[in-house]
Amino acid sequence: MPRIPLLQDNQVGWLTRLAYRTARRRYRKVPEPLQALAHHPRLMWAGAVHELLVDRGARRLDPHLRDIVVHRVATRVGCAWCVDFGTMLALKAGLTVRRHRELGRYEESTSFSADEKAALGYADAMTDLPMAVTDEMASDLRRRFGEAGLIELTYLIALENMRARSNSALGIAEQGYTSGDACPLPYADQIAAAQP
Repeated sequence: MPRIPLLQDNQVGWLTRLAYRTARRRYRKVPEPLQALAHHPRLMWAGAVHELLVDRGARRLDPHLRDIVVHRVATRVGCAWCVDFGTMLALKAGLTVRRHRELGRYEESTSFSADEKAALGYADAMTDLPMAVTDEMASDLRRRFGEAGLIELTYLIALENMRARSNSALGIAEQGYTSGDACPLPYADQIAAAQP
């Protein structure tokens, strides 16, 4: 249960209602993090613009790589909403969720390339507390993806950490964007599998 009331259409101004309507058209329902952020419209709009710009700007890395790295962070942090929403986005983009089932054991799995394993290890190291990123990791990733690729990877991992930690702190849970076999594992199992 959310730790803050989720604002409904009749509780927000016309501009926020417009954002809700747009989200409903795109995702079939208003994302609960948006309803929570509506308590602070300026930050809500700053976040919306930021997400749009990141979506349009993050194009150096393969979309499959971006998807699994962000998904790995969501499960490591334990954000069921992010896992649910991220799985829905992956399905809409035509990406397979088969590999999501393997993320808890990616190091031994044959479902991931050496580049993907390096990126997933970096995501784990960035998400660890304290952070465990090494110079060797950064050098290896620069060699694999270039400097812009390393920046994009770092940015996406940090952004998903912010999203997942914010949603978890506010008590926002899965919202039912995926159902049945579409979601790779029950949320609790998927999150447990990702814990170190």
